[in-house]
Amino acid sequence: MNITSNGIRLHVSDNGHGNLAVVFLHCWGGSSRTWDRVLAALPSGYRTVAIDQRGWGSSEDPSSGFSVADLANDTAGAIEAIGLERYILVGHSMGGKTAQFLASRRPKGLVGLVLVAPAPPSPLNLPEETRVNMSGPNVSEVVTTALKQVLTFKPISREDAELLVSDAVRASPAARTAWPRQTSLEDITSAVGQINVPTLVISGDKDKVDPVETLKRELLPRISGAVLQVLPDVGHLSPLEAPKEIAHHLDSFAKELQSKHSSDTARFATRRSPNTTGENRVPTSSFLPAIRPAA
Repeated sequence: MNITSNGIRLHVSDNGHGNLAVVFLHCWGGSSRTWDRVLAALPSGYRTVAIDQRGWGSSEDPSSGFSVADLANDTAGAIEAIGLERYILVGHSMGGKTAQFLASRRPKGLVGLVLVAPAPPSPLNLPEETRVNMSGPNVSEVVTTALKQVLTFKPISREDAELLVSDAVRASPAARTAWPRQTSLEDITSAVGQINVPTLVISGDKDKVDPVETLKRELLPRISGAVLQVLPDVGHLSPLEAPKEIAHHLDSFAKELQSKHSSDTARFATRRSPNTTGENRVPTSSFLPAIRPAA
């Protein structure tokens, strides 16, 4: 479906039902379709919302407005338009940087953050040749080569490769150019320290674009309590290389959040309910989340 957000038309894939929604933001060269295999592997019980970011997929392609703040405003407007009350925000690569910035604003309804092979909050270190190729006219050749040499470790299906190339080709030139030339160079390190929701970072140990060591240095220390989950033998395109693993970790993370929410709700109700002596009952134990930061 199409919605209007931040003054432009965004295409949104909205499916499923549940008290907890999961909002997905895609990578450079992708679209909401990049998440299809993860969505198929995710258990039922979630409302899933996958957004084509401006200039990508079936969304409107304006000539400007590709800063991290613009992309975050687009996402916030979409969430408001759809009326999500409780949601987890999931971002991959470029979408991961947008998710970080939006989460740093502490929006109403956000209960958790999942960053999948995310771009770091600091300026992304890309060779000049790569920036030129990403913003050049031969995008089909560039993406096809990158799939073999940089983006993946595990081979992906021909269908998935063709989908990615197709999404990259149909993207607007402004969107393709903005990431390597503008958005990836923005420094949002001071903002991400404001993130105050449980955060899970998922990274492939063979990621050549946003390596694990980069995330350990540039991202994890800036988000209080962030947890890192490393996927063995997985590259940068983990939603296509390891969709079942991504879905499993996302589902486990969501269940922990739901458990804590139920526990907190019950605790609040208990404190408000007088017992037979006229006193308020206070639980004697506290909830200890199963997901903890790595030492």
